[in-house]
Amino acid sequence: MGDTFIRHIALLGFEKRFVPSQHYVYMFLVKWQDLSEKVVYRRFTEIYEFHKALKEMFPIEAGDISPESRIIPHLPAPRWFDGQRAAESRQGTLTEYCNALMGLPVKISRCPHVLDFFKVRPDDLKLPTDSQVKKPETYLMPKDGKTNAADITGPIILQTYRAIADYEKSSGSEMALAMGDVVDVVEKGESGWWFCQMKTKRGWVPASYLEPLDSPDEVEDPEPNYAGEPYVTIKTYTAVLEDEVSLQEGETIDVIHKLLDGWWVIRKEDVTGYFPSMYLQKAGQDIAQAQRQIKRRGAPPRRSSIRNAHSIHQRSRKRLSQDTYRRNSVRFLQQRRRLVRPEPQSAGSPLTEEQPQTERPKPQPAVPPRPSADLILNRCSESTKRKLASAV
Repeated sequence: MGDTFIRHIALLGFEKRFVPSQHYVYMFLVKWQDLSEKVVYRRFTEIYEFHKALKEMFPIEAGDISPESRIIPHLPAPRWFDGQRAAESRQGTLTEYCNALMGLPVKISRCPHVLDFFKVRPDDLKLPTDSQVKKPETYLMPKDGKTNAADITGPIILQTYRAIADYEKSSGSEMALAMGDVVDVVEKGESGWWFCQMKTKRGWVPASYLEPLDSPDEVEDPEPNYAGEPYVTIKTYTAVLEDEVSLQEGETIDVIHKLLDGWWVIRKEDVTGYFPSMYLQKAGQDIAQAQRQIKRRGAPPRRSSIRNAHSIHQRSRKRLSQDTYRRNSVRFLQQRRRLVRPEPQSAGSPLTEEQPQTERPKPQPAVPPRPSADLILNRCSESTKRKLASAV
């Protein structure tokens, strides 16, 4: 099995809680060596006490003997009064602290003190009950990692979805569902796996098993982009349904529609079809990290493959057909080719102003030969004859 250790710690955000009194807790997603992912909640005072104990355990690395030897990151002490602004501003500090903590030597980053602090506690599994008068307010970190307080203007109300069928989890990081379960979505991943919570349970769920409560359509699905984005396949996939595309690892394609269920519409030359987004990676990015994610969960199932699915909505979801994707894609590519490479001028067509017709030179009048002297005398007037005779 090997030793237990933490691979990564990510700060998701914080919660404002009101029981037993108002306070703030930070949400951490802890990824362990066995590829499991757990969400834990810690107050800042707890984190600071953990930090002080870690410094006492490693005085040399904490700089107590020589400041030049310090490698344990700094962490500011709690304030006398911690309000929401303080909770927001600390997010950047905690993100940097966790990243530095994981980068320390193994004897520190994998010591029992670190492992015990980030293990799941019973309190981490106790979600607010329906009987609570005022439920916690959840504030999530911006996805770009920036922690400007202006980016967080108020509590983020988690979106509520309903399960359309039973789902059996296949790993410890997933969450099982029963048809009709109502869940809160914490994070919507591009892979088609969404991190959800429901009462005392949390975990990853395939988006294809969920539907919004107010409409069958996913309003956050973007519009198609027929210009396409270049991606590279990082895993071979053989099509199961006729509207899917089979590709080998290492092929370059264009993504023309990124759907939130994790099945994107791609274009290979003039062929379009569905392909799992988990098997795609932008050129130049870290392929190894994406391949580790594939080993952890794999591609989510498609909605059309779910048996005994039951929706509460009368009409089905609006989806474009592959014929529509192909037709619009071909039309877009033809227009782009015409703009990039103008059509050559066909023979016999009228010349444009840019190609003026060359004017032919006008013919010069012919010069008649000079008449002889006898012809002149025969045709000239009597006056001319007299002048010629006097000149002789």
